[in-house]
Amino acid sequence: MAQASILDAKQQHLEDSLAASGRTLVAYSGGVDSAYLAWAAHRALGENMLAVIADSASLARTQLADAIAFAEEQTIPLEVIATSELDRPEYARNDGQRCFHCKDELFSVMEDLRATRGFDSIVYGVNLDDQGDFRPGQNAARQHNIATPLLAARLTKQDIRDLAREAGLRIWNKPASACLSSRIEYGRPVTRQALSIVEQGEDALRNLGFVQFRVRHHGEIVRIEIAREELSRALNPAMAAEFTRIFKTLGFNFVTLDLEGFRSGSMNALLPIDLLKKPAI
Repeated sequence: MAQASILDAKQQHLEDSLAASGRTLVAYSGGVDSAYLAWAAHRALGENMLAVIADSASLARTQLADAIAFAEEQTIPLEVIATSELDRPEYARNDGQRCFHCKDELFSVMEDLRATRGFDSIVYGVNLDDQGDFRPGQNAARQHNIATPLLAARLTKQDIRDLAREAGLRIWNKPASACLSSRIEYGRPVTRQALSIVEQGEDALRNLGFVQFRVRHHGEIVRIEIAREELSRALNPAMAAEFTRIFKTLGFNFVTLDLEGFRSGSMNALLPIDLLKKPAI
């Protein structure tokens, strides 16, 4: 079967499963995967769906604003809810299961919303590529019986970007994003202050014109990851001096640039191998 036909079949599988899901809540973050899922659910279900985004200190304000803007552009019904994962000691201690506790909080709140509002199902945007990564949040989704239509359709991240581009959705090439807590080294408590520092640092890099990056918080050390195609600009002495000024102002004593460049989930390299292989909780 030709590649285009395979992708068409996957999209049809997605549309059919969403159409059969009844009144549906979509866990929405504004990233490419969840945004495409919300768009597809609205296309299949119309007003019988509601995108739900969790507003917490771990979500950057720029990401929240862009997620709301995309939903408005596409007339996708959206509700912003409050979650309190930072009030959970097991989340704030920031061990290898932090993402489990984050998703457990999110899906608990969404379950209450589903029951109160009379929705039939909850879906979220995990995809085929996510199965090869360390993602404890998927364990929480399984425990809450959250449906995974992108995964069921065997859509990869590239498939989703291709479909979003074909649909004319501006988010098709949006840089990969993750919650701010993922920038803080494991074992260092997640606090609102630390999250604010990371967010301010990333806002500063964005204002300098960088597109794909992470600010990794290692206590008195900041480790800046910049996409490899942008590294030459970051390695300029004048830019290095600007990095130093920005991040020392934010309270770091040492400012470092990671020469491996940006890569998602680089903090996971600090986890013991037995945890990375650990089965669902």
